[in-house]
Amino acid sequence: MVKQLTVFLENSPGRLAALTRAIGDAAINMRALMVADTESFGVVRIICDRPHEAARALGAAGFSASITKVLAVEIPDRPGGLADVLESLGAAAMNVEYAYCFVEPSGDAAVDIFKIDASGAEDVLRSTGFRVLEASEL
Repeated sequence: MVKQLTVFLENSPGRLAALTRAIGDAAINMRALMVADTESFGVVRIICDRPHEAARALGAAGFSASITKVLAVEIPDRPGGLADVLESLGAAAMNVEYAYCFVEPSGDAAVDIFKIDASGAEDVLRSTGFRVLEASEL
């Protein structure tokens, strides 16, 4: 599994910039970022090369960050690729709490990040032909 940072962020001008600056100043490379917001706060999810160091840097900058385990799955970058993964999980009665994705620079595959609160999700995905990535592969 991959470790993801989750940060609750006040929804005000400059807060996301300050968050990303704190990570950048710590020489931590972000691979993916997702922001969901409401009127008063946002939830920022980050995949980066050194999540524990990033959490410490964010704490020092006044942000509260937690680390969550998620699955990173390589999916062929073609129509229906995501549906294939979700159907495999659904057939195993596994619920996806949230997901987001990015395309690999080569353009051959997408990487989808899944939060699934069920044991065995990695095995289900591998047995149906999907490649579950390790943090070092991102």
